[in-house]
Amino acid sequence: MDWRVKPLDAILATAEKKSLSRTLGPIQLTLLGVGAIIGTGIFVLTSEAAQKAGPGMMWAFVIAACVCGVAALCYSEIASMVPVSGSAYTYTYAVMGELLAWMVGWALILEYAVAASAVSVGWSGYFIGLLNSWGIGFPHALSVGPYADGIVNLPALIIALLVTLLLMVGTTESARVNAVLVTIKVAALSVFIILTLPVIKGAEFEPFMPNGWIGTGLGSGLGAVGAAASIFFAYVGFDAVSTAAEETKNPQVNVPIGLIGSLAICTVFYLLVAAGAIGTIGAQPISGLAGQVLAPGTPEFADRCKALAGMGTEPLVCSREALAHVLRQIGYERLGDMIGIAAFLALPSVILIMLFGQTRIFFVMARDGLLPEFLSAIHPKWKTPHIVTMITGVAVAIFAAFLPVGQLADISNSGTLFAFFMVALAVLILRRTQPERKRPFRTPLVYIVAPLAILGTLGLYVSLPLEAMLVLPVWGGIGLVVYFAYGFRKSHVGRGIIDVHEDDPDAPPQAVPPIGDAHTPGYKDA
Repeated sequence: MDWRVKPLDAILATAEKKSLSRTLGPIQLTLLGVGAIIGTGIFVLTSEAAQKAGPGMMWAFVIAACVCGVAALCYSEIASMVPVSGSAYTYTYAVMGELLAWMVGWALILEYAVAASAVSVGWSGYFIGLLNSWGIGFPHALSVGPYADGIVNLPALIIALLVTLLLMVGTTESARVNAVLVTIKVAALSVFIILTLPVIKGAEFEPFMPNGWIGTGLGSGLGAVGAAASIFFAYVGFDAVSTAAEETKNPQVNVPIGLIGSLAICTVFYLLVAAGAIGTIGAQPISGLAGQVLAPGTPEFADRCKALAGMGTEPLVCSREALAHVLRQIGYERLGDMIGIAAFLALPSVILIMLFGQTRIFFVMARDGLLPEFLSAIHPKWKTPHIVTMITGVAVAIFAAFLPVGQLADISNSGTLFAFFMVALAVLILRRTQPERKRPFRTPLVYIVAPLAILGTLGLYVSLPLEAMLVLPVWGGIGLVVYFAYGFRKSHVGRGIIDVHEDDPDAPPQAVPPIGDAHTPGYKDA
């Protein structure tokens, strides 16, 4: 079979043209990782994790961090070997060929778009909570989708379209702006920890694992492992450290320090936030009238929350602005508002980063001939890939308008887990087939770490809710139809044209890491 592998030598030749200088040390790398990871998942997914696992969601953070750690060590080896500003798509193309690269790229399109939708819905929850706190009513029908007796989540729809418009006209963030937003998120979470830890009550942690490890079984999405499959979303961003391997001094030592250090710091942070939320107002899952476990984001769950609200109570699991809700419940009304304002300010930048990632994958795949090349057309005035950005943004807005945040995060995670699974597999294949290749960073104990990454990503995938699991193969099936109908015939590699577009001057930029004063080339700062 013709695997149509894009030769590593062609990719490396492109990389050598830009040869980034090695300037990052272990501290900068750790800070970069913390900045890229911290905040979003804990802001928007705490309620969902609590409904899935109760206080046992603390285990979920640890499990997700461990899987991220081994996956990131594999990612770092490939990123340092194939040092173009690429992604799992680029790496797979160089190792396992075009078909699997297409599948990974197609999965990443799903991941980034649906993740942007999830953050948009999370932003909407905090925005509406702020309005309510300030005595401004917002119609229920316009604040949630049909899953919770609403019509459309209008704020989520608007923020997604607004960020898309900004991206189309060429607005991005600078490293300085990103650093300020990271500081806001860290400060907000620190205030939350300081205020909640002194008033923790041990009784709120019992029972600690109401849904056990896997709830009612694999595919239920419940229990501590099911919550870990969702909360994995809170760690996505660690690949910023992996892809910075080419800019790192002594990467063999400093990349593991940066990866493990940033994951450890974020995990401790998340555990303290989770402990504060659980210990102050409790985090037990709510059950149906017949005592059955309810999955978050379902109409039955929404109806039960509505009934409880009618009785004057709103458990943590029902809140759409979990951290602000906790502070208000313990008497810090205005500081709860400050948490809401922090989310209001910081989360749109995360939507921007997700859309960057999505348009970048789309752009490179179109330039490789796998998608129609008009998708990579650059606007003459804005100098941005406006067509693909518009298509992406409209899809993101539609998902955000009608689906719940937890379901969106689960679907996004299915694509992410598949991409990381393929990267771990690629590391093992390259070690066997091209052992002589220069590797600035080598995954330590690779024949233990890579299999653990493969098993870990697979384990979290099968712990997702069944509908989230099924989205990936269905989406993949659609992708195969598109590939064989168009990409297989039009592929540049298939036609003998070997080129590398990840670093084209007009390619959408990588998201700017929250460190230093560098600006994204070719785009204006926000």
